[in-house]
Amino acid sequence: MTRRAPSVRPKEIQLGFQTDCTVTGEDRQAYLGSIPPPIYESSTFVFPTYGDFRNAGRTRSRPLYTRGDNPTVRVLERKVATLEHGEDARAFGSGMAAIAAGVLSVARAGDHVVAVRSIYGNAHRLLHGYLPRVGIETTFADFTDLGAVEAAIRPNTRLLYLESPGNPAMHIVDLEAVAALARRHGLVTLIDNTLATPYNQRPLESGIDLVVHSASKYLSGHSDVVAGVLIGNREGIETITGSEHRDLGGIIGPFEAWLILRGIRTLGLRMQAHNAAGMKIARWLEDQPQVERVLYAGLDSHPQHELAARQMRGFSSMFSIVVRGGQDAAIRFVDALQLFGIGVSWGGFESLALPIDPCETPDAKELGVVPGFVRLSLGLEDVDDLMEDLHAGLKDIA
Repeated sequence: MTRRAPSVRPKEIQLGFQTDCTVTGEDRQAYLGSIPPPIYESSTFVFPTYGDFRNAGRTRSRPLYTRGDNPTVRVLERKVATLEHGEDARAFGSGMAAIAAGVLSVARAGDHVVAVRSIYGNAHRLLHGYLPRVGIETTFADFTDLGAVEAAIRPNTRLLYLESPGNPAMHIVDLEAVAALARRHGLVTLIDNTLATPYNQRPLESGIDLVVHSASKYLSGHSDVVAGVLIGNREGIETITGSEHRDLGGIIGPFEAWLILRGIRTLGLRMQAHNAAGMKIARWLEDQPQVERVLYAGLDSHPQHELAARQMRGFSSMFSIVVRGGQDAAIRFVDALQLFGIGVSWGGFESLALPIDPCETPDAKELGVVPGFVRLSLGLEDVDDLMEDLHAGLKDIA
């Protein structure tokens, strides 16, 4: 019997998440039996005849130029689309390149965007600071209140921009309700699903139109690459391919795509570990006298826990806490930690801690970002070691 390549499995055959991470979207026999795909470090591809060149340009049956298509990158795009249950995906040189392409594929000069308040800082700067220069305005709204979202919609609104769970305040958006609201008004929905990952949440199944990831985080998992991915239906991604992806030039290189593929092979296993560590340490921190509040959607104390449990499989391992004693105490706390690095980003194998300054956070009061606010990203170290380190840091500010 001939073994069929995983990349051509019928759509109706459902495999487990970790199986998709491992084999789906790849054809090892096309790579001469190699387990990882080759890294096609080529800027351009040549053809034996001009007719072959023209046909490839019309049908995209073969790559012409890596800025448009690259075989290694296409393996990554097919795999991420499979994990998100989308029809296609495009990879970019950063998460922000993917976000910008997604927004600009919908909004034009004179249009309006309604965006969630609890949002990645650079996405806020794009929407609030840069896009008005090209005639696109944004209103930031509390997406935990659908009435407030609907009130923010104008006749020229084209896009609802979401992030759930929201960074750093960990607010949750009711995806099905927002998707239904968008359909009533003829709007497109775009969500940053980086924190949840496709292991914990698949927004396309709730009616969201476009999903974006910073692949630098959990998807790659090794803190050695910067990249982004945008996923949606075939028609929408094809439109982006022929405009924002091609013309803005924010592409990913083949080696970076290969690194992310390497990371994705363990994504399901890593997310199980991240989910377990996040839940255990968040529960433990709730009982510590130096901790005033823990913002983690997996806890019963989270005001939207029931919604999060309904639309998420797990809650990852990044969350925020408020320590007693204000901003000075937050800084002393993270300075005392030994196993937690102090730095931006998250979702890697290493643990990170970062005080969040309310004075530098847009809409801090509305988000509940107060002095003493600390964002924690748990890595893959032994949980008991992380708890001991956190306990020593908290003792330092007692």
